[in-house]
Amino acid sequence: MAAEASGPDLLSVVVLLGAGVVAVPLFKRLGLGSVLGYLAAGLVIGPFGLGFFSDPETILHVAELGVVMFLFIIGLEMQPTKLWGMRNEIFGLGALQVIVCALLLTGVGIATGFPVAVSFVSGAGFVLTSTAIVMQLLEERGEIASPKGQRMVSILLFEDLAIVPLLALVAFLAPISTSEAGGLRWLDIGIGIGAVAGLIIAGRYLLNPLFGFLAMTRAREVMTAAALLVVLGAALLMQVSGLSMAMGAFLAGVLLSESTFRHQLEADIEPFRGILLGLFFLAVGMSLNLAVVAANWQMVIFYVAAFMIVKAIAIYIVARMLKSSHRESLERAIVMAQGGEFAFVLYSTATAVGILDGESNAILTAIIIISMVLTPLAIIGMRYILPAEKQALGDIEVAEGLTGRVLVIGFGRFGQISSQPLLLRDVDVSIIDNDIEMIQAAAQFGFKVYYGDGTRLDILHAAGAGRAQAVLICVDKAETILSIAHLIKAEFPMVQIYARSFDRGNTIELIKAGVEYQIRETFESALMFGQTTLVGLGVDPEEAAEIIRDIRQRDDERLDLQLAGGIRAGNDLMKGNMPVPGPLIKPRQPGRALSEETASVLPLAASADAN
Repeated sequence: MAAEASGPDLLSVVVLLGAGVVAVPLFKRLGLGSVLGYLAAGLVIGPFGLGFFSDPETILHVAELGVVMFLFIIGLEMQPTKLWGMRNEIFGLGALQVIVCALLLTGVGIATGFPVAVSFVSGAGFVLTSTAIVMQLLEERGEIASPKGQRMVSILLFEDLAIVPLLALVAFLAPISTSEAGGLRWLDIGIGIGAVAGLIIAGRYLLNPLFGFLAMTRAREVMTAAALLVVLGAALLMQVSGLSMAMGAFLAGVLLSESTFRHQLEADIEPFRGILLGLFFLAVGMSLNLAVVAANWQMVIFYVAAFMIVKAIAIYIVARMLKSSHRESLERAIVMAQGGEFAFVLYSTATAVGILDGESNAILTAIIIISMVLTPLAIIGMRYILPAEKQALGDIEVAEGLTGRVLVIGFGRFGQISSQPLLLRDVDVSIIDNDIEMIQAAAQFGFKVYYGDGTRLDILHAAGAGRAQAVLICVDKAETILSIAHLIKAEFPMVQIYARSFDRGNTIELIKAGVEYQIRETFESALMFGQTTLVGLGVDPEEAAEIIRDIRQRDDERLDLQLAGGIRAGNDLMKGNMPVPGPLIKPRQPGRALSEETASVLPLAASADAN
């Protein structure tokens, strides 16, 4: 018997959580991404897999709230001024892509012998890209805020808006024509416009005072409940008005984007968003009707391929027409070539008014789901097809023939501060980095930074590593730091290496690599932070300084033990805050010892990354 038949027991919840917990880490480890992991897990536990669930549509309706909350969080990042600045891309690029894709996909249906109305509904549904998949992929790749990511977001926003006129067109195309229907359609449009206007007015004049009042109660659970109320209330308003729930949540997010409570709202919604979005992908995987696919496999395969290829070509052409690069156009075409969750709404409406029959709806739904499953795989294939992206250097100089006495690799916050003592002493310093934006920003503050990748031996030669007396490795990734250190030690063994370390494990590896000096990036600042706190709590400044010296000594001793015995060695040199006996602080040099009371209450973790 299906798991949900027994009522609200824990089996369904355990199965859903277990499927996600097992599949997602496995697929991410294989480089296939979390989306594909959820989809595969849903297929396995669904009615055509192990059969734990027989009615995935029920779960899908609940899980759509994940998409709603995702759009709310995106809206929080879109201030009205920023959204207004994107108006040309939303209503220009977005509209052009939707229109071109709809025409071409409708043409596919007509060319293969289907009536115009059926062809239009089928193609228009496939035009509506999966907001959940594209936004999740952009988030995982850290590209939502990038220019190309913003263009995709603009298109998705227009597609969400397009569901309204598309539903109206479905009603016009229905084989039912009455004078009342026309009046009702105009009424529906008026209701939709009124709902958007009402939401904007409420968001502008009511939401901030509401959250201000609730904040005074100092009840965190009430603030969380209010955040959920705003998201779900906006979604419900749009839904009953015939619009997209996700669009309502997005507008609510935009209206709160300039609120002083923005970060609090994001923190409150984030846990629900993550769980429900994962549940959405699980439900989509469950919804794939393998019986329909098996009975119509030739048709399904043909239309999946035809729709995805035609849509990708249309997206590429539109992107190139609007001056996007070949690489960006190709990436957008592959990422957005699938159908999406709003197609389910459009197909259901078309079935209700008689344009589609039940079997056609099932086939089209299967085509959409398979296209969603194929998208992460297509993106993985794209990585192997496309060459590595080259940054446009413009007027930035590439490292070549540098002769500085000191070479600084990496000019972020750490590198900038580390270079100051050298520059103030008039030491000849050469600086390289591979971040174009950072190099351009540094130039505005009087720094000459050359473009160069410190992990490449030819760049190290060109940057003068062999002629330098010392090399400062100031990059921020542990594996990159170690890679550069090994490369310099092997090629330029006489050069002194001073390295920024990411954490204690990285420190041990750098010491074994033979660097002259390393320092954990947060070590000294954390010690000074702790020392100042002690003084603020009334500890004598000399005593506080002695404590810091003792911590340094303990840290050095622990590091020596770890080099010989592994990362777990020397733990007894740390003072934890668990209620167990621990060693008292031992002064580094003879002198006044700390009081027993002070020694017993001070946690002596060597640094924030001590473990």
